[in-house]
Amino acid sequence: MNPSRQIADKIGSVRDVSTTMNEERVISAIHDRGANMKILAVIASWGTKNDTYLARLIQEYRSMSFDVDVVVLSNLPKPVGPGAEVVVVDLKGKNPTSLPFAHKRIFAERLNAYDLFIYSEDDTLITESNIQAYLKACAVLEGNEIPGFFRFERGTDGQINYPDVHGPFHWDCQSVRRRKDHVFASFTNEHAACYVLTRAQLERAIASGGFLVEPHSGKHDVICTAATDPYTQCGFEKVIGISPLEDFLVHHLPNTYIGSIFGVSESELGSQIECLVQIAQNGQTPTPLFPVESKLMYRRFSKNCYETSQREIIDVIPQGTRTLLSVGCGSGATEASLVGQGLRVVAVPADPVFASGARAKGVEIIEGDVATVRKKLEGKQFDCLLLLDVLHLIQDPGAVMSAFAPLLRVGGTVIVRVPMALRFATAYRAIRGDQRFRELGSYESTGIHFISRRIVRRWFEKAGLRIKTVATEMPPTVASVPRALQRVWNPIRAMRTEVKMVFTATKL
Repeated sequence: MNPSRQIADKIGSVRDVSTTMNEERVISAIHDRGANMKILAVIASWGTKNDTYLARLIQEYRSMSFDVDVVVLSNLPKPVGPGAEVVVVDLKGKNPTSLPFAHKRIFAERLNAYDLFIYSEDDTLITESNIQAYLKACAVLEGNEIPGFFRFERGTDGQINYPDVHGPFHWDCQSVRRRKDHVFASFTNEHAACYVLTRAQLERAIASGGFLVEPHSGKHDVICTAATDPYTQCGFEKVIGISPLEDFLVHHLPNTYIGSIFGVSESELGSQIECLVQIAQNGQTPTPLFPVESKLMYRRFSKNCYETSQREIIDVIPQGTRTLLSVGCGSGATEASLVGQGLRVVAVPADPVFASGARAKGVEIIEGDVATVRKKLEGKQFDCLLLLDVLHLIQDPGAVMSAFAPLLRVGGTVIVRVPMALRFATAYRAIRGDQRFRELGSYESTGIHFISRRIVRRWFEKAGLRIKTVATEMPPTVASVPRALQRVWNPIRAMRTEVKMVFTATKL
């Protein structure tokens, strides 16, 4: 009997089972098979820093009702207690961050000996209830859909943080799907420092040619890529159960990112989940206004959808402004600050999932694609128009500027912020391996347009706007550079980090 048939018999062919049993019987069948299920858990553990967390993970696996074998990948021999095997990975001459990739070969070598395969970093806790939730989800999902997990942290005061929600990463509003009584959706940050595969799924991942590969990076860095390859290059889609989400939450034990720029609060994530559930109930797939992620390595030049209130932008808004339209907003922190200053702020979120969070902050929300929004705003006039960190991500920036410019009163101000995505700076990054040369200049391949003052000026002119000022937002590390050298230094700095330009223009 081939491996696919064996795993189908033991764990259950989800398509066959789900069509012949109701959900209660499926859950019961999974529970009955659980005691005989063999699981291989491989944990990547560099050095000794996280050994306390590693011991907690091993203890959890030892307490499960399943038959679990634990393998610890390490760069050095170390005691891990009874019931766990240590495999020391020879990294001589290799990138040290490539250690997690060694789990893939172990999975492949032991493919026929186990029913379920778990990979995790040494500080991410997967519980038996998580595994049960995974199996129940497999019973209702399609063959190319894999249930995934979502990390959480808990502060000393009990506050919950979700560290994987940061930067441009967001729920894909067009991915919401209902499977029986459950709702699933995809989050664009596939990394949760862990994943689970059935034997059949692992076999399919290996056959795809995208699993047993050399250590590499791309959308994510090397360490994160080791945990995301099954989703990003093996033909599977990671989906997360959001009803309830609690079943798919895994604890990031160090709670490292509490209070940092990485993560959102329980209330903010809750409002996003409510929006996704509403989409599932409505049965209508919404259309995002703009893309917020580039396709470059590490998602360079993407929009930060969760940034704090931008004082440097607020200070540019002219005195006397009473009405403001923000096009392509994220969570709405800057817009909420302006509402607090007494302005009437209307915002068009880049993605409808952000709408509830911004609305809760007192911002008036208009949803839809460009044509729908323009129709809803027909006849309105605003003193100021904001487009922050989005124009370079839009396929036709000039057309979008032309669509919204008529909503600005004569003499009104447009404020646009874009990254300094210069040709030579991007080429420099390509030389360093960030992107293939043949993709540079292709919006379809990179998801961005090159940016220069001349290019932005052309977009403004097309919309009947005249540039008044151009300012540069410099990282603190170059703030001390003499002003006379900044014009030379900023493009050089753009090779290594993201320098931004802020344009203000007026309607002719």
